[in-house]
Amino acid sequence: MDICDGKRRRKVSGGVRSCRRSVAAKMKREAVKVLRSLTVGNNNKRAEAMDEEEDEDCFSISFLRSDPSRPAAAVSPRYSLLREVGRGSYGVVYEAVARRTGARVAVKRLQCDAPENVELALAEFWALTSLENRHQNVVQLEECVLQRNGLAQKMSHGNKKSKQYLRLVETSLKGERILGYPEEPCYLWFVMEFCEGGDLNQYILSRRPDPQTNSSFMLQLTSAIAFLHKNNIVHRDLKPDNILISQKSGSPVLKVADFGLSKVCAGLTSKSSEEDPTARAAGKGSNQYNTVNINKFWLSSACGSDFYMAPEVWEGHYTAKADIFALGIIIWAMVERITFIDAESKRELLGTYVRQGSEIIPVGEALLENPKMVLHIPQKARSSMTDGVKKLLLDMLAVNPQDRPDALQLEIRMDQVTFAA
Repeated sequence: MDICDGKRRRKVSGGVRSCRRSVAAKMKREAVKVLRSLTVGNNNKRAEAMDEEEDEDCFSISFLRSDPSRPAAAVSPRYSLLREVGRGSYGVVYEAVARRTGARVAVKRLQCDAPENVELALAEFWALTSLENRHQNVVQLEECVLQRNGLAQKMSHGNKKSKQYLRLVETSLKGERILGYPEEPCYLWFVMEFCEGGDLNQYILSRRPDPQTNSSFMLQLTSAIAFLHKNNIVHRDLKPDNILISQKSGSPVLKVADFGLSKVCAGLTSKSSEEDPTARAAGKGSNQYNTVNINKFWLSSACGSDFYMAPEVWEGHYTAKADIFALGIIIWAMVERITFIDAESKRELLGTYVRQGSEIIPVGEALLENPKMVLHIPQKARSSMTDGVKKLLLDMLAVNPQDRPDALQLEIRMDQVTFAA
C-alpha cells in the first residue's frame, strides 16, 4: 500500500508493505500462541517449541468460545495454521485449515496497536460485512474475531452492545491509543476463503500469453467492480497484488481482495462527503440512509498505489470512477505484459507507465501534469489487443472522470468487446 500526498515520486514503488525483522519475529511468536499449527511432516522440533509456549488466553485454544466459564484446555482449536503466505506492516496472512471440515482458509491477523492500523482493519471489516450477497470474484469473509486481553469475541457489523467493538471505532475516530497497548494487546482475525493460485502478478507472469485467459480475467474483473459499486463500495487500492486467484473449480477465478483502503459510500444525500464512521458504529443500516449515486459521492483521502492512481486521486478530489482508471491500468498491463521492478521488494509487477527520459512516471501522475497527453495504446508494436479493447481502455483512462464509463456501463461494454474478439 502506498499512501500518496500528491507530490511526484521518483522512487518506483509498487506498494508492498514491509516491517522490521524484530517486529516480524514477535508477531510470528504471538501467532503461534493464538492458533496452534498442525505438525507438518517430521517437524518435531517445531511442535516441541510450540508446546513450550504459554497458553494464557482462550483465543489460543479456540476462535470462539461460547461459554467463558469453561476451562480453556477443554476447547479444541477451530483453525490450525499451516504456513505464512503474506506479510505487511500491520498484519500477517496465513494458510490455515478448519479442523472440523478440513477446508483450507486464509487467516489474516491484524494488530490493532495504532489508530491507523485500526482504521484499515475496520475499513476492510465494514466493506466485507456490508455485502448482503456473495460474488464469485470478490473474496469471501467467513468470520471476524476480536481478541483482547485473553478474550475472543466474534465481530458483527454495527454491534452497539460490544464495548470492544465501540472502543475500536473510538480509537479510529480519536486517533489515540485508548486500548492500552501493549499492556492489553488487541488483534482482529479475519477468516477468509483461501486462494491457492497466488496473485495476478504471479499467475500472469509465470505463464505464456493467452488471449482467452485475458478475456476471461477482463470479464471477471469488470463484473467484480460492477458488483462492488452497485453495493456502494469503492475499493481505492485496485492493483495486481490485491487480485487473488482461486483454482478450486479447475479454471482460474479472480478474487478482488484487500479492502483496507475501501470506502462504503452511504449518506443522506449524494452531496455527502466521506461516510461518518460513528453512524456505522451505532449500527445505522441502509434503511436509515438513502442510496446515493456512488459516482457522485466525493472522496478526499489521496490513497492507493502510485502506478494505479487516477489523476484526480493525486489531487484528493475523486469518486468511484477512480476504480475504473485503476482497472484500466491493470488490464492494459495484463494484455501487453507491461511490467516494472518494485524498488522495495525487487519484484516484477504488472503496471503501465509513461517514460520521461530515464524515469518512469505513473500514468495518472503524468496525465495530471499534462492533461492533453495522448496515451499510446497498444504500447507494443506486436500486440494482440483488439480495436474494441483499445477504445475501451482509452475511455477507462480518460483524464476527465466524467468521460469514463461507470462500472455498470463498463461491464456491458466489456461483454461486447470480448464477445466480438
